[in-house]
Amino acid sequence: MPGRRTSTMELLAGEATGRGMAVLAAEEIRTEAGPAYWYGGPVAGARLAGQLGFALLEPADDWLARLPEEFTGREVRAATLADAWAVERPTFVKPPRDKSFPADVYADGSRLPAGLDPATPVLLSEVVTFAAEYRLFLLDGRIATGSRYAVFGRLDPRPLDRDGAVAGEIAEFVDRLVAEAGPALPSAVVVDVGQLLDPYRPGHRWAVVEANMAWFSHAYAADPARVLDVVLRAAGPRERVQPEDLPFVRTAP
Repeated sequence: MPGRRTSTMELLAGEATGRGMAVLAAEEIRTEAGPAYWYGGPVAGARLAGQLGFALLEPADDWLARLPEEFTGREVRAATLADAWAVERPTFVKPPRDKSFPADVYADGSRLPAGLDPATPVLLSEVVTFAAEYRLFLLDGRIATGSRYAVFGRLDPRPLDRDGAVAGEIAEFVDRLVAEAGPALPSAVVVDVGQLLDPYRPGHRWAVVEANMAWFSHAYAADPARVLDVVLRAAGPRERVQPEDLPFVRTAP
């Protein structure tokens, strides 16, 4: 882990220590330390992966854009920052894999940061409203653990299992998602879903918010033990990577 830790890092460090694993700051690690796993940012992770022999699994940049609208509930397309600069209407813009600029609704492309590589990949999304958003840690296509993390865009964590009805709806939605789009995801990954409000339809429907790397995702109120299970698969020794996960191994920039 990085030397400067977040609350999720502290939770995972405590769980790993309880399993007899050594938890070290990235600056303390030596190549002879033995099999290594990673939880932290993509830049440091990519730098250390070759040195320490771990592989970082991540979803494809355009995975969300390739999903049928049945699962996204909105128009999403993969583009570049140069394309985003040319946008003339309010659009939700985010970098798919890192935090090179804030993911947010931008009134138009002129509001986006300048000075970045125009070829930077981005996702452009129609602006919608999510009543509630949930983070799901998936392992082999099943929900290992999860947590609500926001209500109408405001941080409000709550364990997924506190509401059986919602958990059941989410499980049903994820089962359909995995059946149709599961092979396009690594075996250990984070998928965020939400209750999408539609002014033209009563109630709500479930939609995918985004997919993320498990080794760089906040746990919120999810079970740390189950989160760690997913992280260990998503960022562990390269020789233990399952054949079906090889296309999802992050390559050095």
